[in-house]
Amino acid sequence: MATQPNIDETALGADDRANLIKLLRTAYPHAQFPDGPYERTADKILDQVHESVWHCTLLSRGLRTLDGAAGAPFRELDDVAASRVLTDIADAEFFAFIRGVAVPILYDDHEAWDALGYEGESFSKGGYLNRGFNDLDWLPDPRIEEYDGPEEFVEVADQDQLKEA
Repeated sequence: MATQPNIDETALGADDRANLIKLLRTAYPHAQFPDGPYERTADKILDQVHESVWHCTLLSRGLRTLDGAAGAPFRELDDVAASRVLTDIADAEFFAFIRGVAVPILYDDHEAWDALGYEGESFSKGGYLNRGFNDLDWLPDPRIEEYDGPEEFVEVADQDQLKEA
């Protein structure tokens, strides 16, 4: 018979939030990112999981498992040790859940956009071409040639034979 998880098992606290922020910073390292995008991503994930007991349980148990796998509070590990722990759990359902929700949230943060140099969508600004994105200096000059062949259509195969083939 299935039982409901104990309320204490699904309650998420400050230590869980700190573990989640450390997980996000380790899994998606960007030296130029301030703490804000990681903190806002963690907060949005924590807000979303309360809509589902399953996700809340998965997240709370997963975050606590990090401490056990690390042998210390995960949030206090250096980047190399934290990365090792995450590598070990890369196939875990908990980590797959984090990857699935964190990427769109983290990279939709405007402060992250600024740090990456992304100006946002271009449609409302008239597109990319006339805003400095037409500088293809990293490509060789395109070969542009005029066609100087015959002006009329020259049939190279019998159309009836093509249909039969």
